[in-house]
Amino acid sequence: MSSDDDVLLTEQLAYYRAAAAEYDRPYTEREELRRLPAVVDDLPIGEDVLELACGTGQWTVRLAAQVRSVTAVDAAAELLAVARARVPSPNVRFLQADLFTWRPSRRYDTVFFAFWLSHVPPTRLSEFWSTVAAMLAPGGKAIFVDDGPAAAADEDGVADGPVPTVLRRLDDGRQYRVVKVFHDARTLAEDLTALGWTVRVRSLEGSVVGIAEPPAGPV
Repeated sequence: MSSDDDVLLTEQLAYYRAAAAEYDRPYTEREELRRLPAVVDDLPIGEDVLELACGTGQWTVRLAAQVRSVTAVDAAAELLAVARARVPSPNVRFLQADLFTWRPSRRYDTVFFAFWLSHVPPTRLSEFWSTVAAMLAPGGKAIFVDDGPAAAADEDGVADGPVPTVLRRLDDGRQYRVVKVFHDARTLAEDLTALGWTVRVRSLEGSVVGIAEPPAGPV
Protein backbone atom coordinates (compact mmCIF):
# COMPACT_ATOMS: atom_id res chain seq x y z
CA MET A 1 0.00 0.00 0.00
CA SER A 2 1.32 3.45 -0.79
CA SER A 3 1.94 6.01 1.94
CA ASP A 4 -0.90 8.13 0.51
CA ASP A 5 -3.24 5.17 0.88
CA ASP A 6 -2.05 4.57 4.44
CA VAL A 7 -2.73 8.13 5.49
CA LEU A 8 -6.14 8.31 3.85
CA LEU A 9 -7.32 4.95 5.11
CA THR A 10 -6.30 5.84 8.65
CA GLU A 11 -8.24 9.11 8.36
CA GLN A 12 -11.19 7.27 6.81
CA LEU A 13 -11.41 4.85 9.73
CA ALA A 14 -11.11 7.73 12.20
CA TYR A 15 -14.06 9.41 10.51
CA TYR A 16 -16.31 6.38 10.75
CA ARG A 17 -15.39 5.79 14.38
CA ALA A 18 -16.20 9.41 15.19
CA ALA A 19 -19.36 9.43 13.07
CA ALA A 20 -21.10 6.46 14.67
CA ALA A 21 -23.86 8.59 16.21
CA GLU A 22 -24.51 10.34 12.87
CA TYR A 23 -24.02 7.34 10.58
CA ASP A 24 -27.70 6.46 10.17
CA ARG A 25 -28.84 9.98 9.30
CA PRO A 26 -28.82 9.50 5.49
CA TYR A 27 -31.08 6.46 5.90
CA THR A 28 -33.71 8.67 7.52
CA GLU A 29 -33.22 11.82 5.44
CA ARG A 30 -32.94 10.42 1.92
CA GLU A 31 -36.05 8.73 0.57
CA GLU A 32 -34.18 6.69 -2.03
CA LEU A 33 -31.78 5.42 0.62
CA ARG A 34 -34.62 4.45 2.94
CA ARG A 35 -35.96 2.23 0.16
CA LEU A 36 -32.66 0.84 -1.07
CA PRO A 37 -32.00 -1.93 1.51
CA ALA A 38 -35.14 -3.69 0.29
CA VAL A 39 -33.19 -4.56 -2.86
CA VAL A 40 -31.63 -7.38 -0.83
CA ASP A 41 -34.94 -9.25 -0.93
CA ASP A 42 -34.65 -9.69 -4.71
CA LEU A 43 -30.96 -10.58 -4.92
CA PRO A 44 -29.55 -14.14 -5.08
CA ILE A 45 -28.17 -14.14 -1.54
CA GLY A 46 -26.78 -17.52 -0.44
CA GLU A 47 -27.41 -19.23 2.88
CA ASP A 48 -24.13 -18.27 4.55
CA VAL A 49 -23.15 -14.63 4.09
CA LEU A 50 -20.04 -12.63 4.83
CA GLU A 51 -20.85 -8.93 5.05
CA LEU A 52 -17.92 -6.57 4.68
CA ALA A 53 -18.10 -3.10 6.27
CA CYS A 54 -21.43 -3.74 7.97
CA GLY A 55 -21.52 -0.31 9.61
CA THR A 56 -24.48 0.05 11.97
CA GLY A 57 -26.29 -3.00 10.61
CA GLN A 58 -28.73 -1.27 8.26
CA TRP A 59 -28.14 -4.04 5.71
CA THR A 60 -27.31 -6.78 8.21
CA VAL A 61 -30.85 -6.83 9.55
CA ARG A 62 -32.24 -7.44 6.02
CA LEU A 63 -29.72 -10.17 5.34
CA ALA A 64 -30.30 -11.93 8.66
CA ALA A 65 -34.02 -12.19 7.96
CA GLN A 66 -33.53 -14.35 4.88
CA VAL A 67 -30.36 -16.43 5.31
CA ARG A 68 -28.95 -19.11 7.58
CA SER A 69 -26.00 -17.12 8.90
CA VAL A 70 -24.33 -13.73 8.58
CA THR A 71 -20.78 -12.92 9.61
CA ALA A 72 -20.67 -9.12 9.70
CA VAL A 73 -17.27 -7.43 9.80
CA ASP A 74 -16.29 -3.81 10.36
CA ALA A 75 -13.14 -2.03 11.52
CA ALA A 76 -14.95 0.48 13.75
CA ALA A 77 -15.94 -0.76 17.20
CA GLU A 78 -18.29 2.19 17.60
CA LEU A 79 -20.31 1.19 14.54
CA LEU A 80 -20.37 -2.45 15.61
CA ALA A 81 -21.84 -1.48 18.98
CA VAL A 82 -24.79 0.10 17.19
CA ALA A 83 -25.12 -2.87 14.84
CA ARG A 84 -25.18 -5.38 17.70
CA ALA A 85 -28.00 -3.48 19.35
CA ARG A 86 -29.92 -3.25 16.08
CA VAL A 87 -29.49 -6.89 15.08
CA PRO A 88 -29.63 -9.22 18.10
CA SER A 89 -30.41 -12.18 15.81
CA PRO A 90 -28.81 -15.49 16.85
CA ASN A 91 -27.76 -16.18 13.26
CA VAL A 92 -25.51 -13.09 13.13
CA ARG A 93 -21.91 -12.92 14.33
CA PHE A 94 -20.13 -9.56 14.45
CA LEU A 95 -16.37 -9.22 14.13
CA GLN A 96 -14.07 -6.21 14.38
CA ALA A 97 -11.26 -6.38 11.83
CA ASP A 98 -9.29 -4.35 9.31
CA LEU A 99 -10.84 -5.28 5.98
CA PHE A 100 -7.59 -4.63 4.14
CA THR A 101 -5.69 -7.28 6.11
CA TRP A 102 -8.27 -9.66 7.63
CA ARG A 103 -8.94 -13.04 6.05
CA PRO A 104 -11.73 -15.42 7.13
CA SER A 105 -11.03 -18.98 8.22
CA ARG A 106 -13.81 -20.33 5.98
CA ARG A 107 -15.57 -19.54 2.69
CA TYR A 108 -19.07 -18.20 2.15
CA ASP A 109 -21.91 -18.55 -0.36
CA THR A 110 -22.16 -14.77 -0.63
CA VAL A 111 -19.80 -11.92 0.12
CA PHE A 112 -21.94 -8.81 0.45
CA PHE A 113 -20.87 -5.18 0.80
CA ALA A 114 -22.92 -2.00 0.68
CA PHE A 115 -21.20 1.37 0.19
CA TRP A 116 -17.78 -0.16 0.79
CA LEU A 117 -16.38 -0.60 -2.72
CA SER A 118 -16.26 3.16 -3.22
CA HIS A 119 -13.95 3.41 -0.18
CA VAL A 120 -11.35 1.06 -1.67
CA PRO A 121 -8.45 3.02 -3.25
CA PRO A 122 -8.01 2.33 -6.98
CA THR A 123 -4.52 0.99 -6.30
CA ARG A 124 -6.07 -1.70 -4.10
CA LEU A 125 -8.98 -2.65 -6.33
CA SER A 126 -7.44 -5.66 -8.06
CA GLU A 127 -6.14 -7.03 -4.76
CA PHE A 128 -9.52 -6.44 -3.14
CA TRP A 129 -11.35 -8.47 -5.76
CA SER A 130 -8.80 -11.29 -5.51
CA THR A 131 -9.41 -11.34 -1.76
CA VAL A 132 -13.18 -11.46 -2.25
CA ALA A 133 -12.78 -14.36 -4.69
CA ALA A 134 -10.81 -16.29 -2.07
CA MET A 135 -13.62 -15.71 0.45
CA LEU A 136 -16.24 -17.35 -1.78
CA ALA A 137 -17.23 -21.01 -1.69
CA PRO A 138 -17.54 -22.81 -5.03
CA GLY A 139 -20.52 -21.36 -6.86
CA GLY A 140 -20.56 -18.33 -4.59
CA LYS A 141 -21.22 -14.74 -5.61
CA ALA A 142 -20.15 -11.28 -4.57
CA ILE A 143 -23.09 -8.90 -4.29
CA PHE A 144 -22.64 -5.19 -3.77
CA VAL A 145 -24.48 -1.88 -3.62
CA ASP A 146 -22.80 1.51 -3.82
CA ASP A 147 -23.06 5.13 -4.86
CA GLY A 148 -23.10 5.93 -8.56
CA PRO A 149 -21.51 9.01 -10.15
CA ALA A 150 -24.56 11.20 -9.43
CA ALA A 151 -23.84 10.94 -5.70
CA ALA A 152 -20.79 13.16 -6.15
CA ALA A 153 -23.15 16.16 -6.30
CA ASP A 154 -24.09 15.56 -2.66
CA GLU A 155 -20.49 15.45 -1.41
CA ASP A 156 -18.15 18.28 -0.39
CA GLY A 157 -14.52 18.65 -1.30
CA VAL A 158 -14.56 16.11 -4.11
CA ALA A 159 -10.95 15.67 -5.24
CA ASP A 160 -9.87 13.50 -8.15
CA GLY A 161 -6.43 12.01 -8.49
CA PRO A 162 -4.69 8.68 -7.84
CA VAL A 163 -6.84 8.31 -4.72
CA PRO A 164 -10.15 10.19 -5.13
CA THR A 165 -11.44 11.70 -1.90
CA VAL A 166 -14.32 13.66 -0.42
CA LEU A 167 -14.50 15.79 2.71
CA ARG A 168 -16.86 14.70 5.46
CA ARG A 169 -17.88 17.01 8.31
CA LEU A 170 -19.31 16.02 11.68
CA ASP A 171 -21.85 18.00 13.68
CA ASP A 172 -19.10 19.21 16.00
CA GLY A 173 -17.15 20.71 13.10
CA ARG A 174 -14.43 18.10 12.74
CA GLN A 175 -13.46 17.30 9.16
CA TYR A 176 -12.07 14.14 7.63
CA ARG A 177 -11.07 13.00 4.18
CA VAL A 178 -12.36 9.65 3.04
CA VAL A 179 -11.62 7.67 -0.09
CA LYS A 180 -14.59 7.89 -2.45
CA VAL A 181 -14.62 6.42 -5.94
CA PHE A 182 -17.92 6.99 -7.74
CA HIS A 183 -18.10 3.90 -9.93
CA ASP A 184 -20.08 4.05 -13.15
CA ALA A 185 -22.02 0.82 -13.71
CA ARG A 186 -20.69 0.21 -17.21
CA THR A 187 -17.07 1.01 -16.42
CA LEU A 188 -17.17 -1.09 -13.26
CA ALA A 189 -18.56 -4.05 -15.20
CA GLU A 190 -15.79 -3.65 -17.77
CA ASP A 191 -13.12 -3.45 -15.06
CA LEU A 192 -14.38 -6.58 -13.34
CA THR A 193 -14.66 -8.46 -16.61
CA ALA A 194 -11.03 -7.58 -17.30
CA LEU A 195 -10.15 -9.17 -13.96
CA GLY A 196 -11.91 -12.38 -15.03
CA TRP A 197 -15.20 -11.93 -13.17
CA THR A 198 -18.61 -12.62 -14.65
CA VAL A 199 -20.63 -9.63 -13.61
CA ARG A 200 -23.94 -7.83 -13.94
CA VAL A 201 -24.07 -4.24 -12.73
CA ARG A 202 -27.15 -2.04 -12.97
CA SER A 203 -28.08 1.45 -11.90
CA LEU A 204 -30.85 1.88 -9.36
CA GLU A 205 -31.99 5.28 -8.07
CA GLY A 206 -28.52 6.75 -8.31
CA SER A 207 -26.81 3.68 -6.89
CA VAL A 208 -25.15 0.72 -8.55
CA VAL A 209 -26.12 -2.87 -7.73
CA GLY A 210 -23.83 -5.68 -8.82
CA ILE A 211 -23.72 -9.48 -8.84
CA ALA A 212 -20.33 -10.95 -9.63
CA GLU A 213 -19.01 -14.48 -9.97
CA PRO A 214 -15.26 -15.00 -9.55
CA PRO A 215 -12.83 -16.23 -12.18
CA ALA A 216 -12.56 -19.98 -12.59
CA GLY A 217 -9.43 -21.61 -11.27
CA PRO A 218 -6.89 -20.42 -8.68
CA VAL A 219 -7.27 -16.89 -7.30
